[in-house]
Amino acid sequence: MGNLNFATRKPAVLIAGPTASGKSALAIELARQHNGVIINADSMQVYRELRILSARPDAEEEAQAPHRLYGHVGAEERYSVARWREDAKAALEAAWRDEQLPIVVGGTGLYFKALTEGLSSIPPIPAELRAAVEARADAEGVPSLHAALKQLDPESAARLAPLDRTRVVRALEVVEATGRTIGDWQQETGAPPLVEADAVRRIVLEPERAVLYERIGRRFDVMVERGGMAEAEALIALGLNPALPAMKAIGIREFGAHLAGELALDEAIERAKMETRRYAKRQGTWFRNQMADWERLAPGATLPEINWRSA
Repeated sequence: MGNLNFATRKPAVLIAGPTASGKSALAIELARQHNGVIINADSMQVYRELRILSARPDAEEEAQAPHRLYGHVGAEERYSVARWREDAKAALEAAWRDEQLPIVVGGTGLYFKALTEGLSSIPPIPAELRAAVEARADAEGVPSLHAALKQLDPESAARLAPLDRTRVVRALEVVEATGRTIGDWQQETGAPPLVEADAVRRIVLEPERAVLYERIGRRFDVMVERGGMAEAEALIALGLNPALPAMKAIGIREFGAHLAGELALDEAIERAKMETRRYAKRQGTWFRNQMADWERLAPGATLPEINWRSA
């Protein structure tokens, strides 16, 4: 870190990338080199019950550098971007106070957006309304909600895919609860960014697709060997609402179908791999569209020297 003065500068390294692209390995390498602390920015790795299926760092990896915001939330909770921002704020401030380099790593684009751009001022949505919209999605299907959204917020409906349940439900509940579209709210100033643009190194790992898909396949095989199906079975046994974020982790539905006798094990594994590939493709699209100005790095490539602009 050279002669960086933490009293005047608040440096950070942000590492985004699709699942299985090697983000954790790069973060650990940087943490060891620069007295760093690793802060999770993956929406599934926050859940306590999803160590294996979310590919959370294992005990050996965690022993190599301090890790924050991993497995600190129960699967029964609906963890939000706003909550992550508050938790990340505390982790960042603690790192800077201790003169450690925060290394924020993960694949959830909305977390990085909240970190670098802040959050809009959308008010809390009443729990009963949120539950009602979720129930409509279950009963009527997401395309029906998308059609309703088209009447109330045509701009958002045009931007969102008819099957994008999470975002369609969110846009619909916002306009029904507030009478204003989510786009209107997002134009207002809310929670500010947590990092200074000229004090951060922003990196997106961008592997070739064939290489990434091969890594996804190998990694899921390792998950199975390490007890991924038992982890899915334990989570399903809790009897939680299937609409909760943790219940949507890749592998839960597929292994659940196998445990129910609906799929052979090899078919469940292949379906989970396919879903992971689709997820990685969606992540790549987000990074290209929303993080076009971030530095690109191939997995395994040598990271250029980190130099900080003088204060």
